[in-house]
Amino acid sequence: MNLERARLVGRTVGGLIGQEARRALTRAPAGRASPAPERTRQRAVAIREAMEQLGPLYIKIGQMLSTRPDMVPEYMMREFERLHDKVTPTPFSDFEPVLASELGVGWRRYFRHVDTSPVGTASLAQVYKVELKSGRRAVVKIQRPGVARAVLDDMDLLQWVVKRVARRVPDFNDVMDLDALLDVVFSSMRPELDFTLEAENMDGFRDRVADFDTLSIPEVMHVTPRVLVMSLAEGASIRSVPPDSLTLKQREQIGTDLLGFMFWSYFVDRKFHADPHPGNIFIAPDGQASILDWGQVGRVDLNLSTAMAVVLLSMAMNDGTTLARAWIEMGRATRRADIAGFVNDMGRFVPGIAAPPAVASLGKSFANMEGSIRYLAPHISITDVFEDEFNMISQALARELLSPEYATRAGAQTFLMLLNGPAQARGVLADMANRDMTLRLGQEMSRRSRHEDRSDARFRRLQRNLFAAALFALWIDRRRSRPRSGRD
Repeated sequence: MNLERARLVGRTVGGLIGQEARRALTRAPAGRASPAPERTRQRAVAIREAMEQLGPLYIKIGQMLSTRPDMVPEYMMREFERLHDKVTPTPFSDFEPVLASELGVGWRRYFRHVDTSPVGTASLAQVYKVELKSGRRAVVKIQRPGVARAVLDDMDLLQWVVKRVARRVPDFNDVMDLDALLDVVFSSMRPELDFTLEAENMDGFRDRVADFDTLSIPEVMHVTPRVLVMSLAEGASIRSVPPDSLTLKQREQIGTDLLGFMFWSYFVDRKFHADPHPGNIFIAPDGQASILDWGQVGRVDLNLSTAMAVVLLSMAMNDGTTLARAWIEMGRATRRADIAGFVNDMGRFVPGIAAPPAVASLGKSFANMEGSIRYLAPHISITDVFEDEFNMISQALARELLSPEYATRAGAQTFLMLLNGPAQARGVLADMANRDMTLRLGQEMSRRSRHEDRSDARFRRLQRNLFAAALFALWIDRRRSRPRSGRD
């Protein structure tokens, strides 16, 4: 662990604690209202500024917290949303040593012209317009000097802190699952430290994006771990495009294609752009949309993606009970869980239903994409688009479930479970012999209502129906003897 970095973090946190203590000692003047709202605003601003001061890792954590009402209050979420804004630019001269290290001391020979005013600034890199020797316009993304080492040091420090917090406050960790939360943040950030991995992500999603007429991904021209040269994305951020610059049909098509692309990413490919905020979606004057910044890519398994599909179907059918059951299935019930209460009142947050951090990552991705689309086509219905795409998505899922490859994987998993079964049984018997095993069946069964049992049955029935619909859609598709859609 880097002690100098640890001292910097310690001083920053200490400064926050000192500011909070001074605010707590502040008293309202006689006859005037309490300054509590102002204190909460000051607190949120101070924490956001501290994250910016500490650098990329803490900024990414703040960005994730901006979509987690189960972890931070609303006033902090609003302030943390500002972490998506541009950071203060660094002079181009600071990046020249990086170009020399990655491209060689004669790096200028690759470019006819470099515009040293950045067109994009972020916590990890800056982006500049360039003109290649061929005359083609492009952009070069350059990693900030020393940022990779700082991020890795911060990862070590946070892991050290989280392990101690988990030991000292187990109930808090039981709900928040800090280790898993950090793992999601770290997994999404590591590829951002190596631009060759980002280039692989861009190429890996290119075939899927090609299925949507209005979408594209910039072409990778040259890449090293800290320098990425790619084609120029024309236009401006989706938040800056005047609605009247495009026809209603163009705006609806872009919004529908963006949602459709994300649905296929979530439910079929099960890998997705994890940070599609407005700054990462550019709209050209001709109505083409470019999806940028592929450093953060999330991944989910088949079970989780299927549960998310059930969530969206439940929303489309206004079925809050099944929606609640699907959410619980994606997460885990902690010792303080009130499952029946959660099912009965989906609108009220119940601490104790802990969603896995992978769901938080997917939720952040979806919230960012939905927010981006609202700038261009606020009238688009998410559930309507999902229902339109569901037929082809279900066909693709059915083909996967019926494929020899899936059968082989399922057989291998079953075989490994059978091999591991006797060892697990011996462990249970050993616990019983040592009186280390406690059963709470009576307590748990007493908490389950007939309503909850019915909701369990409804949830299982909807899952079966989802699979049946996939098989039926595949059967219809084959009966029609039409060429398959390019999206499967």
